[in-house]
Amino acid sequence: MDPGHGGHDPGNLGGKGYRGFPEKTVVLSAALAIKKELEKTGRYEVVMTRSRDVFVKLRNRSRIAHNKQADLFISIHADSFKSPKVRGATVYTLSEKASDREAAAMAARENKSDIIAGMDLEEEIDIVQLILINLVKRETMNLSSSFANELIPQLGKAVILRTRPHRTAGLIVLKGLDVPSVLVEIGYLTNSQDAKLLMQKETQRKIGRSIVRAADNFFNKSYVAN
Repeated sequence: MDPGHGGHDPGNLGGKGYRGFPEKTVVLSAALAIKKELEKTGRYEVVMTRSRDVFVKLRNRSRIAHNKQADLFISIHADSFKSPKVRGATVYTLSEKASDREAAAMAARENKSDIIAGMDLEEEIDIVQLILINLVKRETMNLSSSFANELIPQLGKAVILRTRPHRTAGLIVLKGLDVPSVLVEIGYLTNSQDAKLLMQKETQRKIGRSIVRAADNFFNKSYVAN
């Protein structure tokens, strides 16, 4: 479980007149609630990329998942938009080409995290890792899309979904991963209704339960397929 941002990187700060928490705080609270729901089942062990207000480099987040031999990587974020009327959750999977202009703009914002820390986003990747990525990339992207397709209808039972909720973008935090991975924007801090709901424990628990159902369906189908 990967709560976005953290430390000196607050993420987005909401819209005009917003008096709530920054994105880094909202998503950490939500991710911890999701972790609790997953672990309550007794079926899942959840590893956090961060469990407090610290900064973790984007590429280190995916390395944690790789080193822990994770079966699924879920990055939790809260979105922003110029119009305060826009609201709803979105699920992103990796693609070199963004599905639309808004997805491209979102990826550009999220990919800035390491620049804030004065780090080069294009740091060298070990040649062995590069070969591995190329070998598993297609299968991983297909599995990521499969999980997204399981998650979206379940997430829609917990929160309002954005128009065209499954989108794709070149998100660095999802690159280099050899496990199915999604980035979930659980709502918009620039929308007053979403912003209010996202820090409510019951909303966070509902999101957690939706992820449990999606994970159950995904792994049941994966095991049957294998």
